[in-house]
Amino acid sequence: MAASCDDCTYNIYDEEMDAYFCEAPLDEDELCRLLAQGKSCPYYRRDGGDYALVRHQN
Repeated sequence: MAASCDDCTYNIYDEEMDAYFCEAPLDEDELCRLLAQGKSCPYYRRDGGDYALVRHQN
């Protein structure tokens, strides 16, 4: 199953721009290369949702 940016920790919503942006430590060239080659992002981390911290503490 391919990772999706929609459920990634680095996918951040910007209220001023009313859009989502990737805040992974990629420069523009790396991002373009990944998208063009269809490779999965090496920085992808699944967002655990609102209860991720609570599950981690248990």
